[in-house]
Amino acid sequence: MKKIITLSMFSLGLQSCLTNDANPEINIIAPSAFVINGESTTISVIDLATNETRSTISLENSTIDNHNGAKNLDIQFPHHIYLSPDGSKLSIGVPGVDLSEGHLGNHESTGHILIIDAKNGNILSKTELPKPNHNAIFSPDGKEIWTTLMEHHGKTLIYDASTMALKNTILVGEEPAEVTFSANNKYAFVANGGSNTVSVLDILEKKVIKTIAVGEEPVGAWLGVDGRMYVDNELGQSISIIDVEKLEVIETVKLEFKPGYVAYNQLLNEMWVSNAGQSYVHYFVRENNTWKKKGSFQTGLDAHAIAFTKDWKIAYVTNQGNLSVSVIDVISHQKIKDVQVGQKPNGIVLKH
Repeated sequence: MKKIITLSMFSLGLQSCLTNDANPEINIIAPSAFVINGESTTISVIDLATNETRSTISLENSTIDNHNGAKNLDIQFPHHIYLSPDGSKLSIGVPGVDLSEGHLGNHESTGHILIIDAKNGNILSKTELPKPNHNAIFSPDGKEIWTTLMEHHGKTLIYDASTMALKNTILVGEEPAEVTFSANNKYAFVANGGSNTVSVLDILEKKVIKTIAVGEEPVGAWLGVDGRMYVDNELGQSISIIDVEKLEVIETVKLEFKPGYVAYNQLLNEMWVSNAGQSYVHYFVRENNTWKKKGSFQTGLDAHAIAFTKDWKIAYVTNQGNLSVSVIDVISHQKIKDVQVGQKPNGIVLKH
């Protein structure tokens, strides 16, 4: 039976008082997928062994007890989710606006960072930001949380993961969206949607070391385990591929559709790109040292984020317009089933 959990006690920083006595406990057993449902303000937990939603964590009616009495918190449109390196915690960016309608110009709301226990779904901390943020991600060593402020004069903020104290503020480009890390754990990549660039930050030195021009309105530089970062340019309808060693764009792939997400599959050496607003994922293969479209497969409406299992054989695709996650057989490029989740699912992370 599917469980719905309401998290009724919040913390603002780790020092606030947390109790969950009124809430039923859940035990989240790996392998599981955590899916952020932006409009429902929930997290769907999918059992990867059965590909069924086993529990739903509600964030909508959360409150905080900060020793001055409980008060309601306004949590709206959680967006992307990441797992800590040790697998014990989840980090969530909460921009406070519906980014499914576009990423630029959303300056009026405040953003938040939520840290959640990956074993029982309890919220460990909540940090308010002055502007919307696209995501919040653990540093490769798990000691920091990195996020961006989506404003004209963009910033990357770095927090201590234990105390959520602000450690660093780094100026980047205009309207920064996703911040991600390279596989060699040397660099952070910030996609600046308003300036059509990607800022490369040295993780240890906490500074911008290079700014790379990409296509129009980049949203994220997504990790490829092949030594590349794959940048989805929404308005440019293209993918800019960055070589991590050279820190330069080595190839631009024209799509003729708006990308929702791009992911590299190591098993088949394929690049997968979801078609935002449509019900397809397109896959590309290497021919004559360039990426060529090989085929497509159907998912659900407004296909978006893509996550692969650790053996690369199964993929999960969130469908923002279909209240579902499509389970895909990678080798055959066929849909196995759709798993029902909440409204406007976007971010997804797998815990094995």
